[in-house]
Amino acid sequence: MKRKLEEENMEIVWQTPANPPHRLDYIFRNGRRHVRPYYFEFIAHVKNRWAGKTIVDLFTDEFKGRSHDYYVSAVKCGRIRVDGEMVPVSYIVKTSEKISHFLHRHEPPVLTSDVLILQKEPDVVTVCKPASIPVHPCGQYRKNTVVGILEAEHGLAPLFPVHRLDRLVSGLLILARSASKADFFRQQIEGGMIKKQYIARVAGEFPEQEQVVDANINHNAREQRSTAEVGACGDTTPIKGKTACTKFTRLSTNGVHSLVLCEPVTGRTHQIRVHLQHAGYPIANDLLYLSKHVNDRSASILASDFCENLSTEHVDSNEDFSIDPMCTNCPDLVPKGYNVHEEALWLHCVRYSAPGWTYECPYPDWASLS
Repeated sequence: MKRKLEEENMEIVWQTPANPPHRLDYIFRNGRRHVRPYYFEFIAHVKNRWAGKTIVDLFTDEFKGRSHDYYVSAVKCGRIRVDGEMVPVSYIVKTSEKISHFLHRHEPPVLTSDVLILQKEPDVVTVCKPASIPVHPCGQYRKNTVVGILEAEHGLAPLFPVHRLDRLVSGLLILARSASKADFFRQQIEGGMIKKQYIARVAGEFPEQEQVVDANINHNAREQRSTAEVGACGDTTPIKGKTACTKFTRLSTNGVHSLVLCEPVTGRTHQIRVHLQHAGYPIANDLLYLSKHVNDRSASILASDFCENLSTEHVDSNEDFSIDPMCTNCPDLVPKGYNVHEEALWLHCVRYSAPGWTYECPYPDWASLS
C-alpha cells in the first residue's frame, strides 16, 4: 500500500499484517539475523482512559519509546492519524476512535541458527526452535519469529503453535497446520494428557535422587520476573501465585555444572527457571535468576562479547536498507533499547508426548559436559 506523506514530499510503501515475510527481508551479519527495516502501520482504538488527551500527549504518555518532539512532527506530517485523517497537534481524542501510527519499523536481531524442520506431516510440523527467536509475532518482533521465518523460507502458512516456548528457550516446537488440529492439541493440554520434558544445564552438582519442587509461581508482569512462593510452618497467610510442580532428575555432572531432566507438571511463566533457582541449582547462564554476584559478572562478560560482535552494526551506506529521515533508529540497524545481555538460555525442550503420539528434538551442543 502507498501513502503520500504531506510535509515530506515522499511516497512510500508500507506493510500490514497481510504482507507475508519474504527471504529477501533478512540481513545476516556477525552471527545474527536482522530484518530489513520496513514501513508499518500500527492501529489501536482509543481506550476510555485515553479519551480527553491531545493526540500528542496520548502518544507521549502511553508509547514512551519516542520523544514528545517526534510525536509532534509525526502528527504534523500525517504519520499519526485519527480515523484515517490528519489532525492538528491539539486534537482531543475520543473513545473508540481509530488511531494509527505509520513508522519505519526496526526489529531486534536474533541468532542466525536455522529453524530446523524435524517432521512435516499433513496436519503437523515440528521444528527445533533456536534460542533468541520468539515463536510468533509479539512486541517488537514480527518477521524475526519462528512462524515468520518458516513462511519466508519454506512457504509454510498458516501455522498454529500448539505450545509456548519462551524466546530465550530452544528445542521442540509443535505447530498445527490447521485450526482443527490445533484444537485437538488444545483439548489434550487442557485435559492434562500431555507429558513435557526439557533439559537444563545448571550450576552446581545436582543431587542424584529425583527432586520434586512443589512451590507456587508468582509472576510480576511489570518486572517480567517470577518468584517461588511457599508457606512458612504455622503461617495461615494465603500463599501468593499459582500452584506449580516440577520433577527434576540428574542426567550427568562434572562437579561444576549438571545436566538435569526437567518435567513440569504444570505450565507457569518461567516455572522451570524459578523452581531450579528455588532448589538451589539455577540454570548456569540465566542472568535473571542467578545470584547478583554471578549475574553482574556474567552480564559484563556477555556485554563485552556482544559489543565486539556488533562493532559494524552502524550503517554508513544505503546498500542494505533505505534511511528514513524521521526514524529514531536510523541509521542503526538494531533498534534502540535492545537488551544485548539476553540471547540464549541453557534450557531446551526435548520431548512432548500423549496417548497416540510422541515428538522429540535432538540435544543441543551445550548438553555435553565434557
